[in-house]
Amino acid sequence: MKLLIVESPAKAKTIEKYLGSGWHVVASVGHVRDLVPEDGSVDTENDFAMKWQIMPGKEKQIKLILDEVKKADAVYLASDPDREGEAISWHLLDILNSRGALKGKMVQRVVFNEITKKAILEAIENPREIDQNLVDAYLVRRALDYLIGFKLSPVLWRKNMGRSAGRVQSVAVALVVDREREIEAFKPVEYWSLKTENQKDKGTFVSSLIKFNGKKIDKMSVENKNSMEEILSKIGAPVINASVLTIEKKKTSRKPAAPFTTSTLQQEAARKLYFSAKRTSSAAQKLYEAGLITYIRTDSTNLSADAVQSIRKYIAGEYGDKFLPKSANIYVTKSKNAQEAHEAIRPTAADCASVEIGVDEDKLYDLIWKRTIACQMTNAEFDSVIVDIETDNKIAVFHAVGTTRTFDGFLKVYVEGKDDSDEDDEETKLPGLSVGDKIEIVKLLPEQHFTQPPARYSEASLIKKLEELGIGRPSTYSSIMSTIVDREYVKNEKHRFFPTPSGWLLTAFLTKYFADIVDVNFTAKTEDSLDDVSNGALARGKALNEFWNAFSPLVKTAAGIANPDVMTAVNDALQKHLFPDGNTKCPECKNGELSLKVSKYGAFLACNNYPTCKYTRDLSKESAGTDGETKPASNGPTDLGDGITFRIGKFGAYVSDGTKNASAKKYNSDTITLKIAKELLENAGKKAEGKDIGTNPTTGKPILYFATGRYGAYISSNKVNVSVKQEPDLETAADLINNKKPSAKNAWGKKK
Repeated sequence: MKLLIVESPAKAKTIEKYLGSGWHVVASVGHVRDLVPEDGSVDTENDFAMKWQIMPGKEKQIKLILDEVKKADAVYLASDPDREGEAISWHLLDILNSRGALKGKMVQRVVFNEITKKAILEAIENPREIDQNLVDAYLVRRALDYLIGFKLSPVLWRKNMGRSAGRVQSVAVALVVDREREIEAFKPVEYWSLKTENQKDKGTFVSSLIKFNGKKIDKMSVENKNSMEEILSKIGAPVINASVLTIEKKKTSRKPAAPFTTSTLQQEAARKLYFSAKRTSSAAQKLYEAGLITYIRTDSTNLSADAVQSIRKYIAGEYGDKFLPKSANIYVTKSKNAQEAHEAIRPTAADCASVEIGVDEDKLYDLIWKRTIACQMTNAEFDSVIVDIETDNKIAVFHAVGTTRTFDGFLKVYVEGKDDSDEDDEETKLPGLSVGDKIEIVKLLPEQHFTQPPARYSEASLIKKLEELGIGRPSTYSSIMSTIVDREYVKNEKHRFFPTPSGWLLTAFLTKYFADIVDVNFTAKTEDSLDDVSNGALARGKALNEFWNAFSPLVKTAAGIANPDVMTAVNDALQKHLFPDGNTKCPECKNGELSLKVSKYGAFLACNNYPTCKYTRDLSKESAGTDGETKPASNGPTDLGDGITFRIGKFGAYVSDGTKNASAKKYNSDTITLKIAKELLENAGKKAEGKDIGTNPTTGKPILYFATGRYGAYISSNKVNVSVKQEPDLETAADLINNKKPSAKNAWGKKK
């Protein structure tokens, strides 16, 4: 009998069907061995020797494997094709050898990128030795994580600065904290834009002001209402005569996106399916184990020649030759080191357009299949018409752009999701126009705007940022997102991360005393070192020595600093965050000064006149507003003038003039102004108009998208409302509406 050892029981079950009689397939159920959880398990004085133990609960699985090995003539180690998978095979081989189970038996390492009969048989026919370079890279990674955890975490505990620190997780928290600093420091700037509604015969279209009085109008050119009113008065009303000044026509095309890597799949699933990284990883793992998609931990956009051939064959048969490019589309992998997994994530069978194994799995497979097919299709093509219109009095020039899709190309199958920063690229049509045509400007549409602070990170955007910085690897992103939330360094509110007081403390402490740990360049360089080890370009011992020689002195220095000195440094670092208005006076005794204190129960502000004054404010119990901003326990009003106040209520920030309230969730006490408040109150009584996304195919009712609501953006259809973070496509919107579960209140009412 021949024995094949894989990681997952589900994978074992699938593979055994392909191999048939004479074979048995068992699973290790992930890693089986890890470092002993005690100080000294990585011996920094003895060439970083490592002490291992069977992981708790895994002895039973090891015994099962040992029993099967005894019956086998040959053993094939078939764990996943990455560093962690190579390490699992290395650990298993070491355990089996140490227990004398492999004497006289052939042992081979085999790897495959997909669980199909062809791929598995090819792997068995082409075995190899365990790749020691990949194992060494794993050993370096595990040693670094251990050393940071066991050397730095005790320092954090003694200083009450956090529960633990991690090599990559601490950088992720620091990114969230830094983004919050940007938001807190942000000051909104007012500006105005002017659009027009134009008419030519029976056709109407919209244009934007680009030139006034011979001067170019940029986004920030019109600074206030007075400037806009001056422009309006000179343009004239109610009907302004104008004519077409210039027309430019051009053809454009758009290329399909590359097939999915681990991170781009997590990002796209977040945008289109509203999946967390953990949820995406779980569904993808099940699809892989079922043999439906290729290996899910990859940063490569490469597709095998066989896969490309089958995809192109499917496109030609299903959509026709006009949707098939003359040669295959090639995608360049952006990651510096993407050799660990040889392909992008793709379906194992191009002609399998859908599956039915679970709700999440089915949705994710649909996304993967469409993206993979689309990546080998022709470009989408567009006709663009750019028109400039000048008023007859020569005072103003307006700009209009019309875009019409002339050929679907890959858009026949797949439309990529949008980030917060993506501009709207919907099709807009202009009536037939020629230079000199007379145009009537029938409506002037001035609009006030305020510059917005940078958006808080979502899971998708934080993963994208980490990937851009070269921090973390495909297999780590999901656990990073979970860890920083589980350790309560950040909160995830309405799909946005914002730092907790613990996150602020940790980042301030590490930035002061362990700058390299939260430095993105240092962490990215560490990742590069791991890649160099896996390539054989850097020795394991040298990589560990370089890290330890820099890290060890920092631990000794920080451990020796007195706690009061640490608190002084952290207080200085967090002054602007804790006291944005610069006022540190105690609100109770009036003459004491507030400062940050920490205990094992969390962070708080306290008066320095203690014990005479016992005022404290527990920062750990502050809650989040509707937009994820920290909301202090005190909700006292801020007087803005003219009888208008800024307040924090049950549903977040709002302004009030005593008779009317208006949501101000985009602002805080530092960014709100009297002018902004008046504008919000003026518009508060106007009923929001939803954008018609389309008709729900199940109910036949229209689905409307509202950019603002009590709880943020939402979609609505037939009295069913669902919160969203951005405008979804019709298919996603219908799915969200039709599958919304009744609230606990409504469900209880129905049972009665």
